[in-house]
Amino acid sequence: MKKLILQMQMSVDGFVGANADLPWQLWEWGDDIGWDEELKRDFNAVFAGIDTILLSRKMAEEGYLSHWGNAAKRFPRDPFYAFAQRIVEARKVVASDRLAASRWERTTVVSGDLPREVNALKTGEGGDIAVFGGAGFASALIAAGLVDEFQLFINPAVLGAGRRIFDQGGFAALRVLGSKAYACGMVVNRYAPAG
Repeated sequence: MKKLILQMQMSVDGFVGANADLPWQLWEWGDDIGWDEELKRDFNAVFAGIDTILLSRKMAEEGYLSHWGNAAKRFPRDPFYAFAQRIVEARKVVASDRLAASRWERTTVVSGDLPREVNALKTGEGGDIAVFGGAGFASALIAAGLVDEFQLFINPAVLGAGRRIFDQGGFAALRVLGSKAYACGMVVNRYAPAG
């Protein structure tokens, strides 16, 4: 059975988004990348096992697919941007009750019934399913008990306030799958539900 892997950037104090425009992420998806080479390699290794990307309507409409499609075209030979090419090639699924059809290449729209749609994706053939947020979508997946692995990219910053992803789901015990610190200051913690 395929796993749903939620990958999120997070502050040390557990926020995935700031209330103000603060430069808290080591890499904010632009050309200025504060990640070290080992983190870049490990990030790409995750994508090797992914063949489906689950997106919220909002994330799709805000340009996630075109952003990484453009990055794949701009950096076709840069080994770090291999993940962008994987995003282009992967099957994309947008969960939404508001969209009637997809406007994006290699992308299908499914209903917003997350338990039904995610469980159907998990029973399919192929690699795992990745989801990257936003905060509300991630919260809904967590609250529904649909996440099989959390990959939390902890940035060396404290925000004090902002958006969280664990507020809706209540108590849940997790088991550590791994934790790795990088020279750039990022710590990647991986967890799975304990039950």
